[in-house]
Amino acid sequence: MSIAVTADIIGSRQLADRVSAQRAFDDAIARVEQDLPVATQGLRPTVGDEQQAVYPSIDAALGTILLLRLALPDGVEFRYGIGIGDVNRVPSSASEKGISEGPGWWAARSAIEHVEMLQKRTAPQARSWIIADESVADQHADAVRWANVYLLTRDEIVGTMSERVRRLTYGRCLSRTQRELAEAEGITQSAVSQGLSTAGAAAIVEGFRMLDLL
Repeated sequence: MSIAVTADIIGSRQLADRVSAQRAFDDAIARVEQDLPVATQGLRPTVGDEQQAVYPSIDAALGTILLLRLALPDGVEFRYGIGIGDVNRVPSSASEKGISEGPGWWAARSAIEHVEMLQKRTAPQARSWIIADESVADQHADAVRWANVYLLTRDEIVGTMSERVRRLTYGRCLSRTQRELAEAEGITQSAVSQGLSTAGAAAIVEGFRMLDLL
């Protein structure tokens, strides 16, 4: 069983500089994949505004998505559809690796559509959702339900953070000390502590650590 992730650029047509935005996405993805090398298949562009990745577990996907959200600068964002289901490859003479397809990707696409609906209706800060393909839905029902509860809460907190606080939270997820973060930002340790506390970062960091990926 695989965890398929589709990342869809938010507001790509409204980006003032699509080339610079893609560079920001690429840099953030490279950084996260270096700091948390858990992907079966790293996040890479496919077509249009989408990128796709495959992970060995729900925890690996959730941890990577969190770090990526924290690593991206203001103004460039993905929404993430997470699909549980088989991921297969169809042989093709046009591609050495073949064409990736299967229920995991279909579930991820449905999850993206659900995130878009949430953003428009009830949860503007929503950025992530998980759906299991119907072939495995009963088996993963509890895990999916609790993961989505977690994602809604996590997205709400991260969505209100400033770019600096996201950077600080990223560092704390990787167990960097407040002193180290203060030196990197050129601010006082007290300012780091206050910024993290005010933003509710401790809950985000503790949730990341409970995924037990490092």
